[in-house]
Amino acid sequence: MASRTERSAFNAWWWTVDRLMLMTILALMLTGIVLLLAASPAVAERIGISDMFHFVNRQAMMIPVALMVMIGISFLSPQSIRRLALVMFLISIALVAATLLFGAEVKGSRRWIAGIQPSEFLKPAFVVLAAWLFSENVKRPDVPANILAMLLLACSAGLLILQPDFGQTMLISIVWGALFFMAGLHWFWMVGLGGVGVVGIVAAYQFIPHVTSRIDRFLKPEGTDTFQVDVARDAFLSGGWLGKGPGEGTYKLILPDSHTDFIMAVTGEEFGLLFVMVVVAMFALIVLRGFWHAYKVEDPFCRFATAGLTLLFGMQSSINLMVNLHMMPAKGMTLPFISYGGSSLISVAYGMGMVLALTRRRPRTDMLESAFSFRDRRAQGAAGIGLSS
Repeated sequence: MASRTERSAFNAWWWTVDRLMLMTILALMLTGIVLLLAASPAVAERIGISDMFHFVNRQAMMIPVALMVMIGISFLSPQSIRRLALVMFLISIALVAATLLFGAEVKGSRRWIAGIQPSEFLKPAFVVLAAWLFSENVKRPDVPANILAMLLLACSAGLLILQPDFGQTMLISIVWGALFFMAGLHWFWMVGLGGVGVVGIVAAYQFIPHVTSRIDRFLKPEGTDTFQVDVARDAFLSGGWLGKGPGEGTYKLILPDSHTDFIMAVTGEEFGLLFVMVVVAMFALIVLRGFWHAYKVEDPFCRFATAGLTLLFGMQSSINLMVNLHMMPAKGMTLPFISYGGSSLISVAYGMGMVLALTRRRPRTDMLESAFSFRDRRAQGAAGIGLSS
């Protein structure tokens, strides 16, 4: 155990980082491996992979990388976070554009290039840059930061729509809108941007068959293919409160995406609703801690970035869970730290590493602020004595 009296980079980090949030994230990573052990062998067998634990082994190999990314980034200062986000955004946006030209087409979309899904890394970098621009507008209203933020959204959302990836587009748009609201946008802008969003959804439904099919399957399930959501719902019902036991589930044998999008359905069947509620509670704890830190911090950039990254994490988790429960149309969105996927795991670790960095207590800064405050109070007191004499 690190001592408070020791002077080292690790010691300074350990006593200033949110250890409760950190331990909850580590618990989610471990839970993800356990749940993949239950869900993925059936998928490997169904698609003809000889190694039953192919997906588990690959995910386990990525866990140390994710930990190094998260812990390493959590050591950075807010200034370094901004610089890193800018570099990551430029690389990601270039790779997203490259997928349109060279990416492999999977289920009608081009989202992958060289085994990487660039949009996963685009999301956290986008949120930090948007937070940076909105914070600059708060501190310096003469800078056209809001206009630059709108251009940032248009560029990112435009490329994601071309893939097409409407789930990720909706996600970053919601987070961007929340940050714009935090920055004090006028109600006129809220109504206008909301109208643009509604028009976009209606247009996507009317002209893009992929979107039309998913929304129709949700709103009008009669006569449409709702196989996955029906099986997921039956898996939850079959598991009951306590579940059938690890490895005893049967619905995972026929559920196509049981190791990714619908891993919580397998969890519900084998481990039960009570265990699902424990997992949901861990997600809720991380989100609440993030918002609590965002509420406390005074620096606009740290406040906006922490709130935005926390909302991104919470929204992605909620969308996945709601799809599993058939509360919204399928989005193809993974459950952070739980679902199989190297790009998702590393990008979420990158995002949460920035949250840990931005929410760290900085005692030296606090001491300096206290010293200046004390000096100001002494000066005011001396001035008062001089006036009274």
